[in-house]
Amino acid sequence: MFVGRSWGTFKLAASGRVAALLGWLLLVRPGLSEAFAQGQFPPHGPPDMDDMNMNVEWKRPYCFVLVVLMLALSVQPGMAEEDDESPAYPKFGGPSSAPNQLEDDWKGGEALLGHSRPDRYLEWKDRLREKHGFSFTLDYTAGVLGASKTLGEEDLGAGGAVRFFSSWDMVGRESGNTGTFVLKVEHRHKYTDIPVSGIAGEVGYVGLVLPVLSDIGGRLTNLYWKQDLNQGRVEILAGFLDSTDWVDLFILAPPWTGFYNFALATGSASIPVPDDGALGINVNAMLTDNLYIIGGLADSNADSTDPFNGFDTFGEHEFFKSLELGWTTSHERFYLDNTHLTYWHADERENAGVSSGWGLNFSWSHSFGENKWLPFLRGGYASDGGSLLQKTVSSGVGYQLDDGKSLIGLGVNWGEPNEDTFGPGLRDQSAIELFSRFQITEYFQITPDIQLIMDPAKNPDVDQSWVYGIRARLIF
Repeated sequence: MFVGRSWGTFKLAASGRVAALLGWLLLVRPGLSEAFAQGQFPPHGPPDMDDMNMNVEWKRPYCFVLVVLMLALSVQPGMAEEDDESPAYPKFGGPSSAPNQLEDDWKGGEALLGHSRPDRYLEWKDRLREKHGFSFTLDYTAGVLGASKTLGEEDLGAGGAVRFFSSWDMVGRESGNTGTFVLKVEHRHKYTDIPVSGIAGEVGYVGLVLPVLSDIGGRLTNLYWKQDLNQGRVEILAGFLDSTDWVDLFILAPPWTGFYNFALATGSASIPVPDDGALGINVNAMLTDNLYIIGGLADSNADSTDPFNGFDTFGEHEFFKSLELGWTTSHERFYLDNTHLTYWHADERENAGVSSGWGLNFSWSHSFGENKWLPFLRGGYASDGGSLLQKTVSSGVGYQLDDGKSLIGLGVNWGEPNEDTFGPGLRDQSAIELFSRFQITEYFQITPDIQLIMDPAKNPDVDQSWVYGIRARLIF
């Protein structure tokens, strides 16, 4: 019955599931955790009707983390345990998460004009990677965005961002259970009176367009430890995290390389993710060869420009929590064939005046035609919580060109602004976006983009506004 699995492995999986069940009981049954703490189990006296309520009390964030962690630890080892060969599983996280972006930049690829950087420089970076497990990228992204109709006179924004990100495999490089230190720092700035990210507001659009090109200045995005377990089938991360790297994953979502409009990215604009550099923890695991789970908790009051203040705000227990259950044809095709359901909950932020809330998001994407075509259907519902939209649906398609790096993306979104955030009475709005990313050289790409914003919710005098721009990324 347990062919190919040791008794120790079976005990680990069984104990993990028992611990997960125990954590779940502590999470959903009010009073049980207190009874354990007082040595009273089962609790004395007749059950309270509230005690029978199986609704999750998300105010117990540490129990939530325990449940996800124990589920991850109960993962059955892959077939690699039988032949002592570790499968080459890709990492979890979004395409723009530091480890995955570093891997993609290192691989390079075909380009319109071919090779562009000095061989000696590339060889030096390869030696660092191979000998010391240290990888890094320095890149610069610039963009210009304009609009045909705005609320005022401002109709053009330009700016840029310089980023340094690195990963250092410090332990377990040979075992496959690697411990990695990840760092990402940025500086975002504007060239014009308003930044690129300000154009959406000038149009009266309830949403974000190229939000990464703001004028926020210096900031910390990542500073965390990532521990791989079970040859990469499980990841545990702790430190300063970017929640968009782990919530509602989608291959075309990153605004650095994919869609400009946030309504076609994380949560279809219905998830109130914290600022980057939020102190938190994430647990990611392949439960089977096809089924995966991603769970996380982060400080909702994070400030990427003052990240270490997070040690104080974390103690306020105002958290953003998410749990994603997904299915993929294989871990190797994690981005290409992916269907998932994401549940999130945000605690009330008393000082910020933001109410608590929760929501559900659905995402389906599946590649075909030798991975060239990628249709997708995504949507979300939010009940309060401070999100941009409370109901939203997005659909579209991506098409990858022959060089493997260039691609075309077409997407459409409909959204209903969140009344808890903006008040009642705003009309529904829609957007259509078309972008084309060209890999000019191996390490330089440009992405022209055009959007039609229809019925911008905060600009009732305008039926539509064209938004157009170009984005460029240079890797050093």
